[in-house]
Parts: sequence; C-alpha cells; structure tokens
Amino acid sequence: MLDDRARLLLKTLVERYIADGQPVGSRTLSRIPGLTLSPATIRNVMADLEELGLIASPHTSAGRIPTARGYRLFVDTMLTVERDGFKAPSLAPDQPQKVIANAANLLSNLSQFVGVVMAPRRASVFRHIEFMRLSERRLLVIMVSPDGDVQNRVIFPEVDFTQSQLVEASNYINANYSGLSIEQVRDRLQGEIDTLRDEIATLMQAAVQVSSEVLSESEEEVVVSGERNLLSVSDFSRDMGQLRRAFDLFEQKAQLMRLLDVSSKAEGVRIFIGGESQFVPYEELSVVSANYEVDGQVVGTLGVIGPTRMPYEKMIRIVDITSRLVGNALSHRK
Repeated sequence: MLDDRARLLLKTLVERYIADGQPVGSRTLSRIPGLTLSPATIRNVMADLEELGLIASPHTSAGRIPTARGYRLFVDTMLTVERDGFKAPSLAPDQPQKVIANAANLLSNLSQFVGVVMAPRRASVFRHIEFMRLSERRLLVIMVSPDGDVQNRVIFPEVDFTQSQLVEASNYINANYSGLSIEQVRDRLQGEIDTLRDEIATLMQAAVQVSSEVLSESEEEVVVSGERNLLSVSDFSRDMGQLRRAFDLFEQKAQLMRLLDVSSKAEGVRIFIGGESQFVPYEELSVVSANYEVDGQVVGTLGVIGPTRMPYEKMIRIVDITSRLVGNALSHRK
C-alpha cells in the first residue's frame, strides 16, 4: 500500500504526464503548487514508485512516466469523474445502422481518438413473416422484427410451393408464432412438427434458419471511426511500428468484436489499460468502453481506443454520455 505522500506524488505525476506528454522529473514536481516536498524527498519517493513498477524512466530522459500498472492504480483509486456539465451533440433517432455510424463518428470527434461501436444485437423475435414465390423452388422470405427492421432472404426448398400454399403458411405462422423468440419457435416446432402439415413444417424450419442467419450476421458488425486521429498522437508519431500495430488491430474487426463482447458482460464504464485485454494486447493502447441499452436491455457496446496517455476522466465522460445518447436514439426512433 502507498502512503498518502506517495499517492499524491503518483497522482500528480500521472496528471502532469497526461497533460504534457513529457517525462516528469523531481524538479518539475517540486514546483507544482500543493506538492510541498523537497526535490530530494520527491526523488526518494519516485525511486520507491519505480521499484513498485508504477513509474519508469525512458532511455532518453531523467524524468519518469507512468507504467500501465501506474495508470491502473491512478484510474481505480485516484480518478474523480464529474458526470455533470459535459455537453455533447445530440444523436437523432434513425435506423440502427445510421445511429451506430453517427455514434462512432461522435466518439472519435469528441475524443480525438478512435471510436468503435458494436451494432445492436437484433431481437430474435419476428412480428410478421411472408413467403413469396420467385420461381420454381426459389422463395423470398420477408421477416419483420418488432422494431420494424425488415430482412429478406432467398431460399431454395427441395419442394416447390404454390403461392396460395405460401400465403396459407404465412397466415398460420403469423397467427401462432408471432412475438415469440426464435428459440421458443424452435422448441415448439420440435414438439409440433409431427402434427403440422408438411408445407407448413418445411417453411417453419426455413423461417427459423433464416432468423438464425440474420442474428449471426448482425453479431459480426462493428463500426470503427477516426483511425487517422492516431496519426497526430505524438506517442505514435515517434514509433511507426506502434502505429502499424494499431492500424492492424482496426482491420481485424473480429478481435474488436471479442473485446466489446467481453466489455458487455460488465456494468458501467470499463477500462483496459496497456494490454490488459488479451484482445488488444498492445502496451501502448487503452480502451474505455460501456454498454448501451434499448428499452432497458443491453444490446451493444461502444468505446474509445487511444494511447495509454489519454485523459481518462474525459474519455469516461465521453463514453458514458454517448452510450446514453445511443440508447435514447434507438429507443425513440420512429
């Protein structure tokens, strides 16, 4: 455990380094108002902090910079986030894809880093379904979700159906299964398949398959915005290797999806610092993320990715308010 003097020194050093981006020396710290310690005392405390792995000395300077462990202690125990008084642009209700794209842009513009948003998981419930005969053994399945989202898929059944059979099957399915989740439909279908007429059973199975495909595809969507912002971050401009690794990460959206999926299992704002997440295993990057809700249900995750030397208090506020803006926009879209 750190004593009060060491905690104050670490907090001051981290804040100064985040603000200036330059290694912080004992002389600089001794001149900061409120830190009434001599340079010699500061050097002794800094030596202790370095021994604990909370700060380190770069090769090019006698000053010190925070390590990922030092940032973690700072974020967990020394950071005070004022959630009031922060004004962000509004996010208008719209189609989910448009809201998500706008949210990613908003995150990157406010943070000046990279904004990432996982598209909302589609509700595994259909409100209405139709089958349309396109040609022999070629059908169009039209599914409408409770929020009005429409999905179309072409299927190729082994049996040819007349349009009248398709209408009858649609009416039966809508009357008996509308509003149920795909899992509920699948369970009921297993118990009722022997009693259903062949064409209805076949089309029901096709509807379940189409729904599963739609859900699977939607779970892979992640929108990234503001990658070019990292070009102006001094931490990266000095090391092109770090910049290349960061850009490689943004190309690998599956890796980002896994990171956001892990974040979705936690409440509130979650912070990964300098490689703490196995999905963003880079010492130079940190991630601040939060879930967003629609009608009280968590449906997705968003966040900001930037250098470990980021103003965490500001990022937490940006991510927190954007998550609420996205939830409101998706809940109240017309």
